[in-house]
This record gives sequence, structure tokens and C-alpha cells, in this order.
Amino acid sequence: MAARRKKSKEQRVKDEKKRLKVIFEELEENKRNLVVPLIEKAAFMCVELDDMQESIGMKGWTSEYKNGENQYGTKKSPEAEAYIALSKNYAAVIKQLTDLVPAAKRKASRLEALREE
Repeated sequence: MAARRKKSKEQRVKDEKKRLKVIFEELEENKRNLVVPLIEKAAFMCVELDDMQESIGMKGWTSEYKNGENQYGTKKSPEAEAYIALSKNYAAVIKQLTDLVPAAKRKASRLEALREE
């Protein structure tokens, strides 16, 4: 975590893009052109989620509020709400990307491996 923090956000996004692009380097050019924007979004979301996760770890999932004079309570923190929404979007983008991974590069799941036996 500390080594990751030494890098700027832009550098971490760039590193994540490189990591993801390696997976899709064997795609035909038309599909690769479609995948590039998804990779850029996924890399950005991954870094943002890491940062939000760290923030939530320090501040917690809830925050206190005061409504009027006598109404106090706790609610889900704005960071937590943003994290949940972004993680759903990230999962959707990753699902789209995984569906486009060349079959030769996909690792068979344990269940698929058992089915093939």
C-alpha cells in the first residue's frame, strides 16, 4: 500500500491501463478499438475505488447528521455511497471486458475444468 501511495494517481491509472492492455493485445483491431475506452474507464475506476476504500477505512462507512435541533442520527457516508455506485459500474465494465478476452487467454474456472473431465 505504501509503495502504491508514492506514485501519483495519474501514474497508477497509467500502470493499470498497461496491465489491462496486455490482456487484450491479441484482439483483432476492430475489437481492440472498442476495448480501449473500456480499459481507460476501468483503470480510472480501479484507482478511484482504491482511494475511496482507503478513505472509508479511515473515516468509516457511516457519518453523523443533525436535522434541526433535536434530530441526530447516523447515515451511510457520502464516500460509502459513491464507493458502492462506482464499484457496481466497475463490475459492469470488467464484465464487458472479460467477455471480450480471447478464449486462449481465459483461465478456465474450477467448475469448467470439472465439467470438461
